[in-house]
Amino acid sequence: MNPELPESRHESMDRPQQNVLVLGATGSIGTATVDVLRNLNQVDTQRRWCLWGASAHSQAEKLLEIQAEAKSWHSSESPCRLLLSDENIGKSLVETRRTSQKETDHADSIGLGPESLVQAAQSPEVDTVVAAIVGRAGLESTLAAIDAGKRVALANKETLVVAGPVVQEKLNGSPAELLPVDSEHSAIFQCLQGSKDSPRKLILTASGGPFRTWTKQQMTEATRESALAHPTWEMGPKITIDSATMMNKALEIIEARWLFGLPADAIEVMVHPQSIIHSMVEFQDGSVLSQMSPPDMRLPIQYALTYPDRLPCDAPTFDHQNNWNLDLEAADLDRFPALNLGFEVAKVGGTAGAVLNAANEEAVGLFLEGKIRFTDIVEGCADVLRHHNFEPSPPLGRLLQLDGWARGELRKRMNLQS
Repeated sequence: MNPELPESRHESMDRPQQNVLVLGATGSIGTATVDVLRNLNQVDTQRRWCLWGASAHSQAEKLLEIQAEAKSWHSSESPCRLLLSDENIGKSLVETRRTSQKETDHADSIGLGPESLVQAAQSPEVDTVVAAIVGRAGLESTLAAIDAGKRVALANKETLVVAGPVVQEKLNGSPAELLPVDSEHSAIFQCLQGSKDSPRKLILTASGGPFRTWTKQQMTEATRESALAHPTWEMGPKITIDSATMMNKALEIIEARWLFGLPADAIEVMVHPQSIIHSMVEFQDGSVLSQMSPPDMRLPIQYALTYPDRLPCDAPTFDHQNNWNLDLEAADLDRFPALNLGFEVAKVGGTAGAVLNAANEEAVGLFLEGKIRFTDIVEGCADVLRHHNFEPSPPLGRLLQLDGWARGELRKRMNLQS
C-alpha cells in the first residue's frame, strides 16, 4: 500500500465542528456531498458538520440554492461562503447582494476568480476539502489543500492523472490526507484496510457504459444523446462521455497507479454492468476481496469525510429478499482502445498524463458540440499522445504548458481552428 494513504485518524477529526469546503458544489459529486453533510448532522453524535464553503464556475443561482438549503441544518452562525471562478458572474452576484435589503445577503462572503478557490482551500478554518471540480480546472485548488495539510476527499481524478509525481512529492512528510472518492478507488482503499502486505493485483470494475455491447462500427454512428444515456450512474456530461469511451477507466488506471503505488501491470479492468462490485483486490495468497453496494456516490463520499469511522449513510442498501446478478466480463481492449492508453500512460508517467487528459477534455467538448464523431475522441487522444515530446520528470509548470499545447494540437489534428 502506498505509504501516503492514511492509516490512522487525522487530528482534525476530533474537532467538535467539522468545516467542509466543497469545490465543484453544483456537480453530481458536490450535490451528493451536501446530502451527506445533512445526514451526518442527524447521525453523528460527536461532531457538527458545517458546509463552510461551496464553489462553482458560473452557476450562481444553484450555489444560492445550496446556501439556502444548508442554512436549514447549518451548524455555524456564519453563512456558507460562495466561490465563483467566473469573475464576471461573481461580480454580478456581489452587486446584487450589496443592493439587497435582506440582512442575510452577505456580499462579503463571496469569493471571486480561481484564486479564491486556492485561498479557501488553504483557510485555517477548513478541516476537509472535497475536490469535486471536473477536469484540469481542479488542479491548483487541490494542490493548495494538500500544501495546507488538509484532509482532501479526492473526486477530481485529473489531479493525479496530470500531476501524480508532484502530488506524491507534496504528500511526503505532510500531515495532509488524500482519500479517494471515486467509487472504484474508495472500494480498493476499503479492501486494503487492515492489510500490511502489498496486494498482487488491483481490479477496477467498469459498468461498460451505454455502448457495452455495441460493435466498433456501431460506435462510429453514436450520437450525443445515445452516449449520454448511462445505464446505471447519473453524472455530468463530461464524465458520462468518458464512461461511454471508457476513458474514465483509463484515467482511473492512472489514478490507481499513483494512489496505491502499484505498477501498471498490477492493475486490471473488468466489466461489471450492475455496478454493485465497485472494485476488487487480489492478495499474494490468491484471496480476492471486493467492496459491494448499490450504485450511489453518497457512500464513498461519506467514508472519505468520516474515515476511519463508519456511520449510518443515507444511501440505499441491499434488498436481501431479492436475487442479485453479479456479472463480470473481461474488458474488450479492441472495442475500447482508451484502456490501452490508460495502461500506457500509467506505465511511463512523466508528461503523458497531462497530455492525455488535456486532449481528452478538448475532444469530449468537441463531441458534445457536434463537431467530431464519437470514435474521434480516443483516436484523437492517441494521435496527440503519440506526437508529443515525452519528458520523464517534468515540473508542474511544464505540465501546465503541455495542457495548453495538447488542447491546441487536438483541434489541429481534427482540422478545427483554435
